[in-house]
Amino acid sequence: MNTKQSLLDYRYLRMARIWAENSYCRRRQVGALVVKDKMIISDGYNGTPSGFENICEDESGTTFPYVLHAEANAITKLARSSNNSDGATLYVTASPCIECSKLIIQAGIRRVVYAEKYRLTDGVDLLEKAGVKVEYKALEDRQD
Repeated sequence: MNTKQSLLDYRYLRMARIWAENSYCRRRQVGALVVKDKMIISDGYNGTPSGFENICEDESGTTFPYVLHAEANAITKLARSSNNSDGATLYVTASPCIECSKLIIQAGIRRVVYAEKYRLTDGVDLLEKAGVKVEYKALEDRQD
């Protein structure tokens, strides 16, 4: 991959990390951007569905099962717009879970760039099996 694309990748990942700050989740804040032709066409962060109170965890810190992941929010937001994600790149602060990976595949996203590895790799494994290009880029490695 060329240096210019690599610089863009880190910039979009940093933007996704900033977008994650919108999340009301206490345990973990995740942000995602869908980029196509160098334009951000959707964004998302983890949180509750529309109309729900912005509380993601119970008193013991367990995440409620209805909390949406950042990738799911970004992809479903596209469904309500005139944009489509065929051939797009998804930038996300944490590696996708298997459920989000299914959505990514079905949305036609062809590349996923993520900044933090999760303990489970089944989501990344599924993406690779489907031919989606997956790249890990630690934000701590870049200072530009």
